[in-house]
Amino acid sequence: MVQKCTVKDIMAMKGQGRKISMLTAYDAAMARMLDDGGIDILLVGDSLGNVLLGYDSTVPVTMEEMLHHARAVSRGRVRALVVGDMPFGSYQAGLAEAVTNGVRFMKEAGCDAVKLEGGEEMCDVVRALTRAGVPVMGHVGLTPQTAGQLGGFKVQGRDIESARKMVADVKALAEAGVFGVVLECVPGELAAIVTRSVDVPTLGIGAGPECDGQVLVINDLLGMFGKFTPSFVKQYVKLAPQITGAVAAFRDEVENGIFPAPEHTFSSKTDFKILLDEEQS
Repeated sequence: MVQKCTVKDIMAMKGQGRKISMLTAYDAAMARMLDDGGIDILLVGDSLGNVLLGYDSTVPVTMEEMLHHARAVSRGRVRALVVGDMPFGSYQAGLAEAVTNGVRFMKEAGCDAVKLEGGEEMCDVVRALTRAGVPVMGHVGLTPQTAGQLGGFKVQGRDIESARKMVADVKALAEAGVFGVVLECVPGELAAIVTRSVDVPTLGIGAGPECDGQVLVINDLLGMFGKFTPSFVKQYVKLAPQITGAVAAFRDEVENGIFPAPEHTFSSKTDFKILLDEEQS
């Protein structure tokens, strides 16, 4: 029987010096492929709003949408830890609502943990969730849900004051009980300092190589999201043009009567000519 990855396993990896891999997943089929590839954490990111649902940002994503996709990912994984992104509005209104929604990710969607954005201001929420038995991953730096307040999708922590605040935020989150923190769009030197300042793992996305692990949006990694590719993304394959080419080839073969060919068509030993005679009589 395959041993599932746990929150404790992820936390131990920092001390072991083993880098952590995390990718987003939004459906069972992709979850199974990523799991088979040995990925440690599957993040059901609210980025699905951009890459799957056609929203302009992550803000419109609802709890029901997140739970729908989280259930699918949980059904598809075997080994990896599944973390559900708490969408905007699901944890800001009060501790009771935050706990209720966090519990839903685990009870209804089969997640192992949740992720939420924000620094020291979110520590009470982290404590409330962890007291309720919901493991929490933090997220600082560029926080997409509140990117408007940060001046847009820009690198964070470039000046000394904001850098100090980021260090303080991560330390506060660690003390509040998070088992890891995502650092998004942070200068590599600052990410290295933050990583050394806490005992919990850091996972970078556009935060350099010194983090304890790395995370990417799977559609970016596979070259499937053609509108915009962030500079920190490495495309390991470019599937978008391959998919478009395959679809165009299918269309051409259908229009020209090439597909389906005999090898794609079922046959039977039954003589169906009698039906033709019946229709013509």
